[in-house]
Amino acid sequence: MDREQVARMDPKLKKRLWFALGAVVVLVLVLVYLSRRQPLVRVGVVHAVRENLSASISTNGKVEPITPYSIRAQFSTFVEKVHVVEGQPVRRGQLLLTLDSAQTRAELDRAREQLVAAQDDLRAARAGGPAGEVAQVQSDLRKAEAERDRLRRERDALERLVARQAATKEELERNRAALERAEADWQRARKTKDELARRAALDVERAALRAGQFRHDVQALEEKVRSTQVTAPVDGTLYSLPVRVRDFVKTGDLLAELADLRRVRVRAFVDEPELGSLEPNQNVEISWDALPNRLWTGRTEQIPRQVVARGTRSVGEVLCSADNAKLELLPNINVHVRIHMRERPNAVVVPRGAVRIEGARRFVFVVEESRLGVNASRLQKREIRVGIASATNYEVLSGLREGETVALPGEVELRNGLGVRVIEGS
Repeated sequence: MDREQVARMDPKLKKRLWFALGAVVVLVLVLVYLSRRQPLVRVGVVHAVRENLSASISTNGKVEPITPYSIRAQFSTFVEKVHVVEGQPVRRGQLLLTLDSAQTRAELDRAREQLVAAQDDLRAARAGGPAGEVAQVQSDLRKAEAERDRLRRERDALERLVARQAATKEELERNRAALERAEADWQRARKTKDELARRAALDVERAALRAGQFRHDVQALEEKVRSTQVTAPVDGTLYSLPVRVRDFVKTGDLLAELADLRRVRVRAFVDEPELGSLEPNQNVEISWDALPNRLWTGRTEQIPRQVVARGTRSVGEVLCSADNAKLELLPNINVHVRIHMRERPNAVVVPRGAVRIEGARRFVFVVEESRLGVNASRLQKREIRVGIASATNYEVLSGLREGETVALPGEVELRNGLGVRVIEGS
């Protein structure tokens, strides 16, 4: 078509041709632009939703009796009889075991005989010494004292008679000589009595020590004999009975363990980074693999003040009470423990995996509506403020509204302004 033909063309038709030509040019430019763009990144997304959030810690633990009673052998002997079975409920005073007491009873009889002899020695010592020796000393002293007194009276009489010349001086001298001998005999008798009293005082001390030692021995052996009848100290459940008939047990060996198992304690092992969120009286849920459909409840009671090494972990040991009315939780079993620290009803939440942590700040990549084409969007990096956290979700306090779409990390690193194609349901 030449210029002359175009000039003679109808104006309306001419306008349509120019419009069609412009559309073709725009289409070509768009195709060229799109051919030069990189393909859109496919990302999975989630939506910020409202739900009841519970911040909790999941860990492992071990069941313990709150007030366990351990019964141990007080001396080495044999188990003679076993009257109960492990796991049996028992009453206070109920006979559990009988231990062999023959040798201990023989030792008790000898100790009692020695105690009687020591008590006789103590009585004799307190009486001043052996009865025959005491009587002889006292008799000798009385005789010496009587002879001395007689000679003193005789001397006084002779001195008066000599003054009246009714007696001779020779008789007076013989009296004085006899009186000196009598005084010496009395002094010896008195010294013998004092020595006997001194020895008796020492004998009292020695005899009292011996009697006390034998009395202690008798009491200890009587306690040993009583301990051969092993009875339950309280009402409870006999959860450990490690001995059998004719077993030899040594001093200190465990014979039985029992406790009231209606309430037990769980020692939960919490990793060090999570200890700061723990407080007394937080709700606890306990599960046990052996009874997978059962759940026990309790509360935290004692928060650890130190951490200890447990295998490759550094943990604090949290003591939790637990209701065990059906006696299903057994001492020393390993259980799963979930400690509920805080509850937040109707909170805006996002999955932990959608939140990027940079120092003390938290970010998400929000999917914005875009003009890039069908199913094409851009990412906006946005800072958020979080509250409590569960094992899977964060509470969002600000920076994100309910219903907004957030990208999940994948094979390609997310960044601000990145063009993406949304994959719902990932």
